[in-house]
Amino acid sequence: MEERRRTIQSVAVALGLTLCGAAAACEPALQGTRLESATFSLVFRTEEISVAKHFKVDIAACSKAGGTPPEALKIDATMPEHRHGMNYAPSVKKLGPGRWQAEGLMFHMPGRWEFVFVVDGERLTSSLSLSESLFSKEEVAAILRHGPWPPPAKPDPSNRVSGRPEAIALGEKLFFEPRLSGPGSVLCATCHAPGKAFQDGKPRAFGLAQVDRNTPSVLNARFSRWFGWDGAHDSLWSQSVRPLLETKEMAATPAHVKEVVNKLFLADYRGVFHEEPRDAETVLVNVGKALAAYQETLVTGRTAFDRFRDLLAADAAGKSSYPLAAQRGLKVFVGKGRCESCHSGPSFTSGGFAFGVTAFTASASHDDGGRADGIRKLRANPFNLLGKYNDDPSRSTADGTRRAEPQKSDFGQYRVPSLRNAAETAPYMHDGSLATLREAVRHAADGLSLTESEAADLVAFLETLSEKPGSGSQH
Repeated sequence: MEERRRTIQSVAVALGLTLCGAAAACEPALQGTRLESATFSLVFRTEEISVAKHFKVDIAACSKAGGTPPEALKIDATMPEHRHGMNYAPSVKKLGPGRWQAEGLMFHMPGRWEFVFVVDGERLTSSLSLSESLFSKEEVAAILRHGPWPPPAKPDPSNRVSGRPEAIALGEKLFFEPRLSGPGSVLCATCHAPGKAFQDGKPRAFGLAQVDRNTPSVLNARFSRWFGWDGAHDSLWSQSVRPLLETKEMAATPAHVKEVVNKLFLADYRGVFHEEPRDAETVLVNVGKALAAYQETLVTGRTAFDRFRDLLAADAAGKSSYPLAAQRGLKVFVGKGRCESCHSGPSFTSGGFAFGVTAFTASASHDDGGRADGIRKLRANPFNLLGKYNDDPSRSTADGTRRAEPQKSDFGQYRVPSLRNAAETAPYMHDGSLATLREAVRHAADGLSLTESEAADLVAFLETLSEKPGSGSQH
């Protein structure tokens, strides 16, 4: 009986058939995808495979006839429909009898691929389809939350001239008027230069003297909830008043601002506010509101990311020319990098606060309490949304101000900036201490164990959040 069983097995092997009894005698020492030939059983297991990303393959093989494991293995991959293979030749390392690891494989485009294994001269193949998208359903949903862009423009209810063309025109004149400053030599555009993405490119701002913090861009400021690195202001118009009075920036007074309006902008002022410029503090606030009306028009345009995001929403991402490095970086952004916890929504910011590089100012003369100091300033500010200059009788936007109370945990926290146009606004952080986008990525990703290639891909993605990466051009 035993002699007959051995004879049947021998015939089956010769015919390339697999019997349960024979297969049981040859179990490769690996869990994964199993392939069978007349002579060998092979199992392989890959790392996660993404387009244009190197990956490894573990392989185990055994001889169905028993005895000595196979000696040699080669691996390749091809795209049968395109009649070409990989752009990189993998290396194969033998780990032990019947065990190998192949490194350096990369599928450079989506579509149907076929693994080809050659074991002691015998060929085994396995097909797989690489999706057009690098992203899971959860990642796609996360990406879609970053749009569409731009959001609908809504007037600021606390500013009665928000969105009015005549106010925008006056605000633009004021923005570029040096005589608003006390000595007549500094203008808003000194620190918020249009040719530098409406910031100054310096680690710390310099108006009439150097200050302790970096100049934020005013692009997309209309979408912010808090203003200034410490959130000491709760409206764009209140924030626009602050540098006028700051001695290191423009060093004006309410009386000086009123005098300039009467001399240079009387007709414009009357046309916008329908009143005479009498009370100096009221004129100062109205100048802030006209400046805010102008700044509300400074919205960045659509970017390469926005076009890709919209194609993804239409399930047409395969038609996009969005760079693969940027796609990989986007995958890191919504996944491993956990960047969305702070940089969420279409503006790529939560609008909240997070810890900066250091709680000390660049001058090292005193602690910078960040948000903790900002709340105290906010509550003491006569121009906040709880005050008489809020044009919204319902105070509908003042809840955050009403509830703001300093906490110990607020010390050293700073407003989370938008990442839109980030490639154009170096240096970074509240103190300008990080000179490049790559440094900023490394700081933000501290503790996440990003590889060098992942960090580079993340930078490539962030660069696509500018209209024209590297150009600094805006409208």
